[in-house]
Amino acid sequence: MSQTAIPFLFMRGGTSRGPYFKRSDLPEDLDDLARVLISAVGAGHSINIDGIGGGVSVTTKVVMLSKAADGDWADIDYFFGQVAVEEKLVDFKPTCGNMLSGVGPAALEMGLIPAAEGETRIKIHAVNTGARIVANVRTPGGAVTYEGDARIDGVPGSAAPIELNFMDVAGSSTGAFLPTGSTIDEIDGIEVTCMDVAMPLVIGRARDFGLSGHETREELDADRDFFRRMEALRLKAGEKMGMGDVGKSVTPKFGLLAPPEQGGTIAARYFDPWKTHPTMAVTGSQCLASCALMPGTVANGLFDKPSGSPVTVVLEHPLGLMDVIVDYSDDDGFSLNSAGILRTSRKLAAGEVFVPSSVWNGR
Repeated sequence: MSQTAIPFLFMRGGTSRGPYFKRSDLPEDLDDLARVLISAVGAGHSINIDGIGGGVSVTTKVVMLSKAADGDWADIDYFFGQVAVEEKLVDFKPTCGNMLSGVGPAALEMGLIPAAEGETRIKIHAVNTGARIVANVRTPGGAVTYEGDARIDGVPGSAAPIELNFMDVAGSSTGAFLPTGSTIDEIDGIEVTCMDVAMPLVIGRARDFGLSGHETREELDADRDFFRRMEALRLKAGEKMGMGDVGKSVTPKFGLLAPPEQGGTIAARYFDPWKTHPTMAVTGSQCLASCALMPGTVANGLFDKPSGSPVTVVLEHPLGLMDVIVDYSDDDGFSLNSAGILRTSRKLAAGEVFVPSSVWNGR
């Protein structure tokens, strides 16, 4: 045969989409795996014409699922690959919170875990970062339902809600809540907060880059001078965060904060990092919300801090709002307990994706 068939589900997870595979249907070796994913997505072309990618980073994401190796806590192991759009490159370092929205439904559809009556609680281990997440999926009659009244900005219509509760998110990638040991670092004359909550981020104030923080995605993507400054700063911050040379890694990500204008708690823009995220990443939202609440960060003075815990931080993003529920303690400094968010997902297609046998022959 000239091509190798690989079973998959094609799903929207939150405001991202991509193929969901059983890990056992793919090569074990990571170099071989990367070649398969690059071919399946069609990476290396601006519109991924020879694959099933969509030409932007939120549509070149890949999820691989298996029964949890450590069954003492988790039900499902979630392994993530961020495939590049125009480069033949896969980054296995980060995770993705939006695609995580589809992990529960996909695991149920694949028969990796049985469905309960009414609602199924699924404990997920994010292999890339070690994070632990509990997902609540609606399963009336013991089957996944995708229809419901929940709405998320950036996705038209409504769908069944999927509640995600993130446990032990502080320091999940670097081992430290503040990887540099400081709430403020000055890099290239710009003050930033380097923080690791679900996703390591370098966070700055929009005004320090000559921006309002309310620009559209298109306006920001067109500002190549800003991206040059941001990338130079990000590379230096990655070193300070103990992450080494991050020139070919999508982490740490980058975020900007500004005073709110749309009724939210604070305005935020999130970068992938080489393009502006069209909405807001789930993992990044937790880090930005934590930065907003912690004293002494770049967020201080940009908004009126809400009181109490747990508290809902409403982030203004390019297409609307995202609510992040943060449970924290400030009795002795700032201690983050957990972060929660509501997302939706939908199965779009199911079948087989094909890669040339010269890429992988299936053995």
